[in-house]
Amino acid sequence: MISLTIADAVAEIVLDAPQKLNSLDEQALQELALAYDDAAEAATRGEVRALLLRGEGRAFCAGRDIAGVTPESDDAQAYLGGLVQPLLKKMSAFPAPTFAAAQGACLGVGLGLLLATDVVYVAENAKFGSPFAKLGATLDSGGHWYFNERLGMHRTLDLIYTAELMSGAEAVAQGLFSRAMPADELLETTRGIVAKVATGATGAFNASKELVAHLRDQRLGLWEAMEEENAEQARLCKSDDYAEGFRAFQEKRTPVFKG
Repeated sequence: MISLTIADAVAEIVLDAPQKLNSLDEQALQELALAYDDAAEAATRGEVRALLLRGEGRAFCAGRDIAGVTPESDDAQAYLGGLVQPLLKKMSAFPAPTFAAAQGACLGVGLGLLLATDVVYVAENAKFGSPFAKLGATLDSGGHWYFNERLGMHRTLDLIYTAELMSGAEAVAQGLFSRAMPADELLETTRGIVAKVATGATGAFNASKELVAHLRDQRLGLWEAMEEENAEQARLCKSDDYAEGFRAFQEKRTPVFKG
């Protein structure tokens, strides 16, 4: 169900089970984790400098595959705490910029995959929310934290209680994701951006990625955050990419970064 291809310094991971809207069972989660491991190893060798995650077909990911789940014996803690959460942490720590292109249903674990990705572009007709009221279950994969952080308590509980879904255009307008675009433009546009980022200064991008994560997790104030920025800039100024960027600017040419 999961495929990984690497070309021109871009790793592309595809959820490829469109007949079931790319919903994920335990085996698929394990395959996805292995794909990220393989891509991360390639990144440490300098062979990958950006990653794209996408879903095949009309949905990005409709969440957990519950077709074969027996409620009486279901171990939700093993699925969520033992498989999903470690995967999302692995994705978040990927050693290069990560992007996702999301269309159609993006629910449950599918939403979690997006929350663990650096930059998310969505189709205008994508669907986000908490449909779990109909299952007697609740929002998972970090959805409570993310919705509450971006939308506030009232809108979060409104979505949970009513099971109504937001479109991709609405989600971007409310600050959940980066950009919304027509579905037929999503993949081509995203691939173009990812290809460009893969030629950039990966070390500098990773520094910003770590700073943003620290701001989120440690709730840093302005001056604390500025001190961390200063330290990262001092570290980067000793890198080859930093020297190349300044030389290229002074010589009025396009820089050639090595990552």
